[in-house]
Amino acid sequence: MADKSKTTIIVKRVKKGHEEHHGGSWKVAYADFTTAMMAFFLLLWLLSMLDPVKKAALANFFRNFNIFESGQSFMQQSSGIHQEIKTSIHEVSPSQSYVKKFEEQFKKTIEEKLKELKDHIMIDTVEGGVRIQIVDLEGQPMFPLSSAEPTEKAREILKVVAENIKDEPARIAVEGHTDAVPFRGGKTTNWELSTARAASARREIEKYGVPPEKIARVVGYADTLPLIKEDPKDPRNRRISIILMFEKEKQA
Repeated sequence: MADKSKTTIIVKRVKKGHEEHHGGSWKVAYADFTTAMMAFFLLLWLLSMLDPVKKAALANFFRNFNIFESGQSFMQQSSGIHQEIKTSIHEVSPSQSYVKKFEEQFKKTIEEKLKELKDHIMIDTVEGGVRIQIVDLEGQPMFPLSSAEPTEKAREILKVVAENIKDEPARIAVEGHTDAVPFRGGKTTNWELSTARAASARREIEKYGVPPEKIARVVGYADTLPLIKEDPKDPRNRRISIILMFEKEKQA
């Protein structure tokens, strides 16, 4: 006789979709990757903002880092690195004593050979070299009005300058400057005039022995860089600047 108390159980299996099977784990991984990349680029940006001394100290710290040795901290090492960098810069920069010696020697030459014209000549030290400026004085121009041809006085000065710089281990820049008085010459402006005067000065110093390959640039600045800033129309703003940029490796 059959047992009618037996119960039939039916199990229904439901297949889950592909996305439900994997859940959101890929999103977490992607977020971690994006965060890591953001942190990496932020680190690069921060490193780019460091000054050279701290960069060198940081590199040296990690290069010599040993987890089993206490060693010095990054900032403690920076002072030593700073001294190394200063030494290194000194080795590749032009000797300041050489630049000063040239400046003093040239001033003596001006007293000996250009005593009557010395008020037209200014000499000072700029970064990496020496600047010689030939300036106009009231009623005593180095170039005639509206002209790019130097006067006899200007030629005399440029001759002495050329003789004293032609053998120096330096690249040479020649710059022309005008005052702020508008140039009255048709379509020509102070830009063309200052450039033409710089080119004329370049031809003069080459004529007296400066090798053309030493000329680094010839440029006119019109009245944009006045020597006498408080008076843009001062005649001393009309000038030629000859800048010696000493070669680093030869002056080390």
